Amino acid sequence: MALLEIENLAVEFQTSTGPFRAVDGVSLKVDAGEVLAIVGESGSGKSVSMLAAMGLLPWTAKVTADKMVFDGRNLLGMSASERRKIIGKDMSMIFQEPIASLNPCFTVGFQIEEVLRIHLGLDKAARRKRAIELFEAVGIPNPAERLGHYPHQMSGGQCQRVMIAIAIACNPKLLIADEPTTALDVTIQKQILDLLMRLQTEHRMGLIMITHNMGVVAETADRVIVQYKGRKMEEADVLSLFESPKSDYTRALLAALPENATGDRLPTIGEIFKGAAQ
Repeated sequence: MALLEIENLAVEFQTSTGPFRAVDGVSLKVDAGEVLAIVGESGSGKSVSMLAAMGLLPWTAKVTADKMVFDGRNLLGMSASERRKIIGKDMSMIFQEPIASLNPCFTVGFQIEEVLRIHLGLDKAARRKRAIELFEAVGIPNPAERLGHYPHQMSGGQCQRVMIAIAIACNPKLLIADEPTTALDVTIQKQILDLLMRLQTEHRMGLIMITHNMGVVAETADRVIVQYKGRKMEEADVLSLFESPKSDYTRALLAALPENATGDRLPTIGEIFKGAAQ
């Protein structure tokens, strides 16, 4: 049985010009211990799909699906209070823009201890001990001291590590990483990816990696879903996707990588995709 299984997911937002369908008929599943990458250019509905599964979209969004099951539990039939017991504990997410995702009014220590208090019911001493252990696990130096710092007192890479510590605090069964290396320099990107893969292996978590970086996909994923304009264009194991992509859009994504440039000018995805469709 899949850890997370979604069939025919659709997400619609109301706009000033009428309804806009951001996700249209996406299906996916991920097993325990598996790494699934969801790849596509910005605006392809990757993050919205996962926020819908987490129940974190605004109430104005219309979310429908034929099936949305996590760890044998029907997410579609859950009340908001029932889902809150799962989100952040069994199913967790590392959000884009770590500095924007952390509350600037509270120390990072308070924010990680709040998760431990709500989901595990730990007392103050146990929460602090666990928070220090988590900061050590994600490679934050001087963890006891860092607990008292505010997000603005930490670098982007350190804030990303705080977000990872919060996300894994309760040893989730499924971790969703939304562009976990965005805006980080290359050295820090490698450290963050290595950290995520180590934690995924140690805890046998299901991991969904949302990215537009095909290098990250090649390095981390077991299977890949390619999305374009809210639709799933292709799904394959990672080797098959790179060696023999089936959809024109996937071929366009790969052809637009700098290392695949054949002329003086790198073509855009739109140019390649348009040409393939003609």
